[in-house]
Amino acid sequence: MQDEQLIIGGHGFSSRLLTGTGKFAAKSWIPKMLAASESEMITVALRRIDSGGTNENILDFIPDNVVLLPNTSGARTAEEAVRIARIAREAGCGNFIKIEVITDMKYLMPDNYETLRATEILAREGFIVLPYVLPDLTLAKKLEDAGAAAIMPLGAPIGSNRGLETKPLIALLIENCRVPVVVDAGIGRPSQAAEAMEMGADAVLVNTAIATAEDPALMGRAFSLAVQAGRLAYLARMALESPTAQASSPLTGFLN
Repeated sequence: MQDEQLIIGGHGFSSRLLTGTGKFAAKSWIPKMLAASESEMITVALRRIDSGGTNENILDFIPDNVVLLPNTSGARTAEEAVRIARIAREAGCGNFIKIEVITDMKYLMPDNYETLRATEILAREGFIVLPYVLPDLTLAKKLEDAGAAAIMPLGAPIGSNRGLETKPLIALLIENCRVPVVVDAGIGRPSQAAEAMEMGADAVLVNTAIATAEDPALMGRAFSLAVQAGRLAYLARMALESPTAQASSPLTGFLN
């Protein structure tokens, strides 16, 4: 079965690995990582964009063929997220926006209610909205109705590298959502990215696990291959698990 492109907001992507710009020891790793991982979309916080030229501008390290996904990192309310999104678009970052509204400073969990409010406003203004949320099927359907282009449920707390702790809830979204489901946050190993793709996730977003590796470019390549493998396994319709052993050859003796 031939795999089709990932479509988000009418835009097609060959890679199903989204990446981020945070936590790199040096910005010079970013283009190397993008080349190795073949990621075609990368998140960037507005505060990392220095249009005044006084510091290194993060945008100078992102190739023109990679789609920018500005995020509203730092927003505590829907209104703040909307304002950040508008500033990002005015700064030339395009119409894609990842909504992050976080009011819980201990566990950094997204505020689903404020995220929905921001999605409603920005989708009406023509943004391609990707909301980052706790996996909740009822909320996901409301986000779809509000115009979200994808749903981004967390696998585990941001930067924790603990994998798919919310796996059963993500599975509900994958089964029932009309828009792409992009697993975001908590993925720490390529095997965990493959697991998400085997479930049927449309894509994954990985930042910390790549950026903090000793060799981010090599780790980006590892995640790229894992995502591809997981996607192919999903398309191949993997064999079902069995509670008992199942012989691969007949057990009856052929000499008798």
